[in-house]
Amino acid sequence: MKLATFSVQTEQHIGLVKSDQIISLTALGPEEFPACMKKFIERSSELRTRAEQLIEQRVNDDAIFNLSEVKILPPIAKPDKIICVGLNYFDHCKETGMEPPKSPVIFSKYANAIAGHNDAIEIPINSTAVDFEAELAFVIGREAKHISEEKANDYIFGYTIMNDISARDLQFSDGQWSRGKTADTFAPFGPVIVTHDEVGDPHNLAISLELNGEIMQDSNTSNLIFTVPKIISFLSQSMTLKPGDLIATGTPPGVGMGRNPKIWLKNGDRMNVSIERIGTLSNYVKA
Repeated sequence: MKLATFSVQTEQHIGLVKSDQIISLTALGPEEFPACMKKFIERSSELRTRAEQLIEQRVNDDAIFNLSEVKILPPIAKPDKIICVGLNYFDHCKETGMEPPKSPVIFSKYANAIAGHNDAIEIPINSTAVDFEAELAFVIGREAKHISEEKANDYIFGYTIMNDISARDLQFSDGQWSRGKTADTFAPFGPVIVTHDEVGDPHNLAISLELNGEIMQDSNTSNLIFTVPKIISFLSQSMTLKPGDLIATGTPPGVGMGRNPKIWLKNGDRMNVSIERIGTLSNYVKA
């Protein structure tokens, strides 16, 4: 299933994306389906089956919308956690001049950083070195604590796209990454969540980022240093992962910081992050 959160005339829905249309589960079963993706995920074991049954039946025309007619929202408005993995592609480590880590490098973003598909990315007034990072992200589907790598896939709801926007001057001047990573709008993600069964193997997906029509990043998730199960197991040894938690897996080479001359985002820039079997996340930049 390819799921999205969207609004029509200020009303929020969750829906199933089919080609250029979206079928509102909220409209099909308002007493059954919440308008909140996080609540849907928490009850996904029962609601997914019911959603599939409704879709197979004759769909009410009032529940079908063209994607061009709706506003796509961030799939999850306020995840309990937004966890990111740094330096998780060998070639990206090389372009940053850093050694590949022995264990996952973890940092966090906050809910203020959330932005959606086609939303603006705002350049902070205290930064002149804002960068882009295409990333595969996944969403936790069940509470997870002390999980082994072998069982980790059972705790994934689905996969999505994140652009890990980073103010490099703030990131490196502070000696730790939080301020440079979690400015307002610095965690655009979406436009959809694709359930894990539909994505299949997350470690063999083409991933790319296009800036103003030019390909900046072009790689494959097969180049990840730490796999998705490894990340889940590593995190769950010290923290309880909850349904709806968002975890980004790191970026491949080609970021602006690693180029000569360096490329920083500027007012009017447009970015498209594409991941095979998921789709494309688009954003523009606003000073």
